[in-house]
Amino acid sequence: MTRLVWLRSDLRVRDNTALAAAAASGNGRLLAVWLIAPAQWREHDDAACKVDFWLRNLAELSQNLAALNIPLLLRTAERWADAPAVLLQLCREHGVDAVHVNAEYGVHEQRRDQVVAATLESAGIAWHSHLDQLLFAPGSVLTKSGGYFQVFSQFRKACYARLAQGLPPQQPLPRIQAASGIASDPLPATIDGFPTPSASLRQLWPAGEAAAHRQLASFADQHLQWYHNERDFPAQPGTSGLSPYLAAGVLSPRQCLHAALQVNGGEFADGNPGVVTWISELLWREFYKHILVGYPRVSMGRAFRPETEALAWRDAPADLEAWQQGRTGIPIVDAAMRQLLATGWMHNRLRMIVAMFLTKNLLIDWRHGERWFMRQLIDGDLAANNGGWQWSASTGTDAAPYFRIFNPLTQAERFDPDGAFIRQWLPELAAVDRRDIHNPAALGGLFGLPDYPRPIVDLARSRERALAAFKALDQAPA
Repeated sequence: MTRLVWLRSDLRVRDNTALAAAAASGNGRLLAVWLIAPAQWREHDDAACKVDFWLRNLAELSQNLAALNIPLLLRTAERWADAPAVLLQLCREHGVDAVHVNAEYGVHEQRRDQVVAATLESAGIAWHSHLDQLLFAPGSVLTKSGGYFQVFSQFRKACYARLAQGLPPQQPLPRIQAASGIASDPLPATIDGFPTPSASLRQLWPAGEAAAHRQLASFADQHLQWYHNERDFPAQPGTSGLSPYLAAGVLSPRQCLHAALQVNGGEFADGNPGVVTWISELLWREFYKHILVGYPRVSMGRAFRPETEALAWRDAPADLEAWQQGRTGIPIVDAAMRQLLATGWMHNRLRMIVAMFLTKNLLIDWRHGERWFMRQLIDGDLAANNGGWQWSASTGTDAAPYFRIFNPLTQAERFDPDGAFIRQWLPELAAVDRRDIHNPAALGGLFGLPDYPRPIVDLARSRERALAAFKALDQAPA
């Protein structure tokens, strides 16, 4: 019997449900495959740095699989529509009897898997799909009326009840397999259309399970207990830095949950507030993936709240470009956007600030921001990115009320009080003192900064414009 594990967003050997199940299901050969799908990645706006991160993690994964006598094969399927034929050919080539995968939840991925499963099963090849990138299967955490939760606090309470019944177990490392006699395929260093990112960006995000677990252990030991106090300050190392590893599946949510519980004596809803807050963030990630399944329109560029589709967004390409490049004249926004361009990542508090600035102060459609983020982020995840953008734009589930509009100046004063983060990413403001760095425009022309732009928008007036636009939705005839 020959079994095949089709790896996707699960680039690890430890606690990999599909890999563990396949390894335990027989004594024949066990093979692994990963599909190169550049056209699909472009259609999904996957960032070049994220594709590079996949390739670097695949290199580490190939070695870890080789230690288990599991060859890693590569095949090209330009789009998901090509996957059924490519995988069927591979199965016939190696006499595969069963294929194991870990479920994915975007609309395109679910449709892909349905067609692949039907194609393989019609050829007599078994298909096994496993729960892996979530703690709970979508559809298993529902309201009393049988629907998907739309409010996070209620979803979290239901998850707590499930966790109290028993923790999702971690899967064992597969045993060493019998030698297959098949060599792993060589891995490409690059993919056409996805340029290699800078060496400095790559150094920020070392690849492989060992690197991911070092980061998890360091965070749990040094920062987790104070996470609730430190996480909102971008100049401090107060966040976990694990999002790229979770997005690529180099770490599992179960591994993160168990690490947090070790620090907190097994408690997930009580005890150390830092641990409880971080577990809540893991459940936010869970919540948004459940939303993808329960409300698939959010996977297709649609607002969760249909009535907001009528919002009168501005067509303002010059403002959009200024925001993208960090040239808005609002220091905290520009510093955050330049951090994104340089590192492929942005601090979560800053993601909310820049998203609200784009959707409320500039009144530009959230979909432009969502797409730009996906094209830059090394941790780009459809569910989390969409959920965050729709929360900020007041178009989503559990969204911020439209009248809650962050003032980026007061946000900066609160969360970057000394301007350390701003100075790091805006060297042209390095000489501005603490009192003025959040709003250098207030210095006036006499003290103007020739290398830094004036604000592209008046914050107070733009806030009123956004409020009027949202109020117009309420007044529109049904």
